[in-house]
Amino acid sequence: VQLVESGGASVQAGNSLRLSCAVSGLSLDRSAVGWFRQAPGKEREAVAAIASVSDGTTYYTDSVQGRFTISRDNAKNTVYPQMKRLKPEDTAVYYCNTFWKKNYWGPGTLVTVSS
Repeated sequence: VQLVESGGASVQAGNSLRLSCAVSGLSLDRSAVGWFRQAPGKEREAVAAIASVSDGTTYYTDSVQGRFTISRDNAKNTVYPQMKRLKPEDTAVYYCNTFWKKNYWGPGTLVTVSS
């Protein structure tokens, strides 16, 4: 199982970005995918998640509620967090995660938001 994030960039506050998490070796039909972030000097925190296809439930941490939207493309086995109205405090390395018998993580993608 491999996860690869992409889409990280340096943007100004107020702009938008769409990240991607491409998953191989595991069908997302049966697995939830979570997005986490780790800012410099801080612990990794959960940001958003989307449940398996049969469920469809989404989760957002309070600080991104209303600004981030997570979706999936089953044909591409990819999950996308759409991030709008970015703030400097959103600056972090963003990781996607899934669990199937054990935890799998991608290498991360850096998002830098300047004021």
